Amino acid sequence: MKKLKIYLDTSVISHLDAPDTPEKMTDTLKLWKDIDTAKYDVYISDLTIAELDRCPEPKRTEMLSALLDIEYTEIAQDERSKQLSRLYFEVGGLPPKSKADAEHIAIASVNDCDIILSWNFKHIVNLRAMTAVEDVNIKKRYKNIRILSPTMLLDEEE
Repeated sequence: MKKLKIYLDTSVISHLDAPDTPEKMTDTLKLWKDIDTAKYDVYISDLTIAELDRCPEPKRTEMLSALLDIEYTEIAQDERSKQLSRLYFEVGGLPPKSKADAEHIAIASVNDCDIILSWNFKHIVNLRAMTAVEDVNIKKRYKNIRILSPTMLLDEEE
């Protein structure tokens, strides 16, 4: 069976250590164990790394260190993903202040990922964004990427 190609946005990595949201942290740690067993093909973008680099210490070092524990492919934002992210705004799928969120989705889409995982329910994991992304991706001939929280993926896999 082909492994799922999953894209991790910054919120997933940051919830590896998030005692203020214990349920999310628990599910993120479960996901990390699955990733460590090579259950998925994992993708992280240069945008994610840049966002992690802007985090305050000691969280930045902890998150970057956690990435050393897993195998992943780093993918880069390019002109195709920038254009695609703009289209998500044009159809009203994401609010203007969530430019980086649209860029994460677009990077994952142009790199043929099956799923983008995020804890960002306000801008990414919601029906409005999912519908807009699906509509735009179909029109632009990208496969429909599933937008899920780690909990949703874990529940599906059980």
